[in-house]
Amino acid sequence: MATKENDQIINDNNCETKMGLPCVLEAFTSIFETGTISNKCCGELVGLGKVCHSALVKRTLENPLFKDLSAARIIAKSIQTWNNCLALIDSPSPSA
Repeated sequence: MATKENDQIINDNNCETKMGLPCVLEAFTSIFETGTISNKCCGELVGLGKVCHSALVKRTLENPLFKDLSAARIIAKSIQTWNNCLALIDSPSPSA
């Protein structure tokens, strides 16, 4: 079952310890609700790594609280958030 697989990935990679709670909430809001993610939290998200990011999003989708959400839409938003953060982190900031 997918849940065990995601839990295993999350445990093996210590995914739940790699981001601070404020950034976890920001990332969650930008993916599962409507909101933006700050540059600081984008840095934490990219530091988390794509494997952890995907596993955490998939595990959240398996929670009964989120059963009414469109999984395809959430996955698309998670990829979009990831790609936006990656582009932001990879490009030098003009204010740096």
